[in-house]
This record gives sequence, structure tokens and C-alpha cells, in this order.
Amino acid sequence: MEQTVIRFAEKKAEPESWLRKLITRRNKNVAAVALANKNARIIWALLTQKATFHPDHTMATYCCGSLIVRVE
Repeated sequence: MEQTVIRFAEKKAEPESWLRKLITRRNKNVAAVALANKNARIIWALLTQKATFHPDHTMATYCCGSLIVRVE
């Protein structure tokens, strides 16, 4: 799945996205592993903190004692 996202990011992603920047600096396989790692960390945080995923936010914050996971 990550390889598909890498191919998409090369052609259509915003030039400022972290994935596109990573692809220009590193090998595509390294970028795929980094993307998988990022996804795994988000999922782990959601499961362990019983948080809600908010894809439209840009950073993690704490609100009312619980973690709200936000991604770039």
C-alpha cells in the first residue's frame, strides 16, 4: 500500500508535503518504510489513548485530559 502512495505522491502530492520532501532526499523504499512507520504510530496512539482520528489537523494536542491525534 505504501508503494502506491509513494507513486501517487511523486506525481500529484503538494511539493511542500513531508512525504514528497522525503522522496527527494531518500530512496523510495526508505520513504515507504517511513510512511508505514508514521501510520503505525498514529494507529498505536489512537488505540492506546482511545483517541479520535482528526485527519484535517496538523499536530497532536491534549484537550480535557485526552490526546487528540492530529497529522500533517
